[in-house]
Amino acid sequence: MLQMWRTAASVFAMFITFLRVRPTNTVHALTASTRAREGTTALEIDQLDPAGRAACLAGGLLPIETAHADGQPAAWVVGPEDALRLAKLDTPGWRITVRADGDRELILDALARSQAAFLRVGRSEVTHFNDLVGLPGLDAKISVFVDSVDDALVAVASGAGDLLLRDWSNSQIGELRAAVGDLRERTAIPGGVSVDQGRAALDQELFTAWLNLIDGDGWARPRYEWAPGKDLPPPVPRDRISAQWPDAAWTGGRAPIELDGAGSLAPILQRSLDGVPPTTAEIASLFRARGDQVDAVAFVADQLRERTSGSRVTYVVNRNINYTNMCYFKCGFCAFSKGPKSLNLRGDPYLMGVDEIVSWTREAWERGATEVTLQGGIHPEFTGDFYAGVVRAIKAELPDMHIHGFTPLEVWQGAETLGISVKEFLGQLKKAGLGTLPGTAAEILDDSVRAHLCPDKIRTSQWSDVMITAHDMGLRATATVMFGHIDDARSWANHYEVVRQIQRKTGGFTEFVPLSFVHMGAPIWLRGRSRPGPTWDEVVLIHAVARIAFDGLIDNIQASWVKLGIDGAQRLLRAGCNDLGGTLMGEIITRSAGAAHGTEITPQELRRAITDIDRVPALRSTLYEVLQTTF
Repeated sequence: MLQMWRTAASVFAMFITFLRVRPTNTVHALTASTRAREGTTALEIDQLDPAGRAACLAGGLLPIETAHADGQPAAWVVGPEDALRLAKLDTPGWRITVRADGDRELILDALARSQAAFLRVGRSEVTHFNDLVGLPGLDAKISVFVDSVDDALVAVASGAGDLLLRDWSNSQIGELRAAVGDLRERTAIPGGVSVDQGRAALDQELFTAWLNLIDGDGWARPRYEWAPGKDLPPPVPRDRISAQWPDAAWTGGRAPIELDGAGSLAPILQRSLDGVPPTTAEIASLFRARGDQVDAVAFVADQLRERTSGSRVTYVVNRNINYTNMCYFKCGFCAFSKGPKSLNLRGDPYLMGVDEIVSWTREAWERGATEVTLQGGIHPEFTGDFYAGVVRAIKAELPDMHIHGFTPLEVWQGAETLGISVKEFLGQLKKAGLGTLPGTAAEILDDSVRAHLCPDKIRTSQWSDVMITAHDMGLRATATVMFGHIDDARSWANHYEVVRQIQRKTGGFTEFVPLSFVHMGAPIWLRGRSRPGPTWDEVVLIHAVARIAFDGLIDNIQASWVKLGIDGAQRLLRAGCNDLGGTLMGEIITRSAGAAHGTEITPQELRRAITDIDRVPALRSTLYEVLQTTF
């Protein structure tokens, strides 16, 4: 049986998808939630009525209708005539599965005109229809119910590309994965469908349910409870970095040696080890790594980290001062800012006075801080004079404190309020004593994402203009990415390419800091318009691919204990990271989004986290000058 599959795999050279689905005549919310706990992501219902749909969605599942009516499901499994009718209504093909009912010509017409994602057949019919789905112009996969691993291998060897699983255990799925290799779990909607496509085609309730089930590439996300910001250890097996699968064979197994599990990514990774940076398209491919490939990407990233930083892991003693939570920008991810009418939300609006900011800075200095980071909302009454005045006041009191402050958004807004150029305003800030700029307000440097995530913020070109201008004036900066919401591999790759273009031009970035989206209190998630944060594997890839993409350009990749906890940050020190960030002393932006981490950590705790994994801690300055390595 296994040899039959391997022979077929060499011919078809494709990955196999599966859907955990249960056919049912009726559905109640309790039934749906029970099925969801068992691992099911979709229910197939003959005729979907409003009550059944509501129950399905309440349980966190997507409804599939199998006898077409106007039930508003996520997807349909229908005969050729109904598929043609759906096509005339401009229904996207990724919502349609055609049943193999009727003559060949009718089925082919339905597949061609609907561009259906799947052709549903019986197990005995797979071979018969294999040549049909292989015709040029069709992208449909043969989809078939299978009841055992042996059934699945026979179906795949005969040409099936999509397996429908009822009541399969995790261990059975693990056995199937071991046999077929590249196995991917989908929802009622195929993997690879973008958030933009889903937003356009699905009503809000279906869109929300789908987003809660998927990762950044539209595949079914793992079922663990962990998410960035939650007070839970990362769901990582002891001898792996990928947490893609839950079965004992995976969690108790070991990652392949070096590039053994890299598959199609091996040439990209080998070239990276040889000093050839990946292209933007190749970066996107690395972001789509799954399972063993994630371990291979992490391995390469850590090899490059070793070449650049050795065993040293740095940190800085600093304080974040969030001087106001009032902001007139409406960013969907931000749970921190409070408009003036929001007294009934998570706290009262506040605005620190300059004297209070200076006092907090003085306290930080007395506790050993060498850096103060200034960040907050954009208060409707702020002008550029406020920012410059804060810098001058701190420097007058503490001339040796490094001021790391004001995002490109604040710089742009400050210059605009004063009626001067960005360059002139940056000159004022530098003269006042500003040391470096944080790279936040970048979020995702892809304007197609920004249009929905932070529609009133500056665009990619404006963010880039501020950074390039600052670098040219001798003001260095950090670079960041905030990921795991409505973004994907393509937008992450575009973001990394923007940062590379700037760094090649100026060399002004000191570090790259990935920031995981903490979803629990974020408005965009609470409104049902984003995913519930990145998966653990996406967290690994964002950091590891950063090391690979920025090799030779940016030496320092930071793991944020604020978003991931110390356990999570420690794991990333084995995936290309060499810095743990700062002590913070009271940062509250991440905590406002629902995170359990994020307020403060001691230097001793950071050093212990570093030495526990046999690395060498080093106290650094903002500009990565090593201040102390022995304690």
